Amino acid sequence: MRRALGLFALVFLVVIAGCAGTTSPVAQETTTSPTTTDTGPTTEVEPPDPPTDRLGWEDGYWYNETLDVDQTDGLNESERDAVVSRSMARVEHVRGLEFDERPPVEVISRDEHRNRTNGSFANTSTNGTIHQDVKFEATFLMGEKTSATAQQEENRASSVLGYYSPSEDEIVIVSENAKNPQIDEITLSQELFHALQEHRFNVSEMEGNTEETHNARAGIIEGDGNYVDHLYEQECENGWQCYEDSSSGGDSSSGGDTHVGLLALRLQPYSDGPVFVEELYEEGGWDAVNAVYDAPPQSTEQTIHTEKYRSDAPTAVTVEDRSSEAWVVPDLGNGSIDHAQFGEAGMYVMLWYPSYVETAAVQSARDVVIPYSNFFAPGNEPGIDQYNYAHRYSAGWDGDRLVPYMTNESAETGETGYVWKSVWDSEEQALEFVVGYDQLLDYHGAEPVPDRPNTYRIPEGEFADAFHIERSGDTVVIVNAPTVEELDEVREGAGAE
Repeated sequence: MRRALGLFALVFLVVIAGCAGTTSPVAQETTTSPTTTDTGPTTEVEPPDPPTDRLGWEDGYWYNETLDVDQTDGLNESERDAVVSRSMARVEHVRGLEFDERPPVEVISRDEHRNRTNGSFANTSTNGTIHQDVKFEATFLMGEKTSATAQQEENRASSVLGYYSPSEDEIVIVSENAKNPQIDEITLSQELFHALQEHRFNVSEMEGNTEETHNARAGIIEGDGNYVDHLYEQECENGWQCYEDSSSGGDSSSGGDTHVGLLALRLQPYSDGPVFVEELYEEGGWDAVNAVYDAPPQSTEQTIHTEKYRSDAPTAVTVEDRSSEAWVVPDLGNGSIDHAQFGEAGMYVMLWYPSYVETAAVQSARDVVIPYSNFFAPGNEPGIDQYNYAHRYSAGWDGDRLVPYMTNESAETGETGYVWKSVWDSEEQALEFVVGYDQLLDYHGAEPVPDRPNTYRIPEGEFADAFHIERSGDTVVIVNAPTVEELDEVREGAGAE
C-alpha cells in the first residue's frame, strides 16, 4: 500500500508523490536495451523484442522506452496496458526481480475509493469496537467521544494513494481526477512491486496482529516498496519519461478529516523502513534484502535503530489478570487477540502528538512533551527518511502489552479501563518514559489524588478518567479506570490509599 507521506512543515496534512536524492543503485543486466542519449531515451530505432523474457523487458516494452501516451483525458485500455508493462519492466530493472505474473490494474477516483472504503469496519462486533476505542484512548490519540473505527476508516479513505490486494491479486490506483482518472507512475511502481513481493515472498502471511507487529513487519514490506519508489523516481529525474497524476499538481491533497496522530503512527515503516533496506542493500546487495523476508524485523525499535535488528529481540510481555468479576477483557471471538501493542513507534507518537495539536491550533510551533520539530529532525536522509521516531522518552522500549477491560454497561456508558504494561532496556529508560508520561497527563489536566501515591485524576474532558502509574525497576504498569475507586477493580491494589 502506498500512503500519503507528507506533512506541511507546520500543521497541514498533504500528500506528496515521490522522493528526491542522489544517484541510486539499480539491478545490473547485460541485455540489449533501447538506445539512450544524455537527455533521455529515444525511439528513433525501435528496439527488438528479446527472444525470451528478461529483466528490464515486459510484454513488448523495455524499461527505458518512450511511450506515445497522453493521459490528460484519462487512459484507455491499451494505453493503460502500455504504461503498466513499461512500469513492470522498470521495477525489474531497479529491483533485480523478474515478474512471472501480471496483476490486473484498475484506476479509480478518490470519490470511488471513499465509496469502497465506507463500511469497511461495518462488521466489527460491539466488543471489537470497544477494543479499538480503548487502545486509542490509552494513547491519547482519540477521546471517549470519538469512534476509533470510524476514524480509521476515514484515514484509509483520505490517505491511501494505491493498494495491492493479495486476495484478489489486483492493483488499485487512486487518482485525484474524478472525471478522467490518471496514473501516478511512482505509486504504480510500488503497487506492482507489492504484487511481486507477494508472488516471490508470500508477504501476506507476514502480517502482524497488533499495531506494533504490523509496523515491524511492514519495515521490510513497505520499506522495500518505498526504497524501490526512491530508486524509480531518481531514474525519472535522470531522464526516464514518467507519468504523474496532473490533477494533484504535485500535492495529492485528498481532503477529508484525516487524523494526523493515527497517520503518524501508520507512517513509521514507510519512513524508517527504506533506510533499513538501503543499509541492507549497501552491505550485501539485493540478496541481503531478500534474506530479510525469512527473518523480518520483530519490532519497530529494530527499524528506528537499525543496529538493533537481529541483536535486540523484544520481550514477550504478559499481564496477570487481577480484576474483579465486574471487569472483564472483551471477548473478540474468532481467535482474535484480546490485547494491543504499540512498540517504540507508538510510544513516540503518543508523546509527540500533543505538540502537533498545539502547533496546529496556533499555526506556530508549541511544544508539550516531545517537541513538534523532533518529528522533522535534521539529519534524516532526504527522500527516504522523512520523519524521526527517536527520542529519549521512548527509546529503550523492550516490549509492551495493553489489555482493555469493560463491564456489562460499557457498550452503553462508554466507560472502560485498561492495564498497560511496558518493559524497558534499563531502569533509567523506564524512568525517562515515566517522566514523559507524567508530562502527558499534566497536559491533559491530570491532578494528583491526595493520599493515593502515583494516582491521578483528569476531572473533565474527553480523557476524564483515573490513572495509576507503578514503576518497578525496568517495568512500568499504567492502570486506567473511570474513577479512582474503580482502579482497584480493574487491577487489584492499583490506586490504593
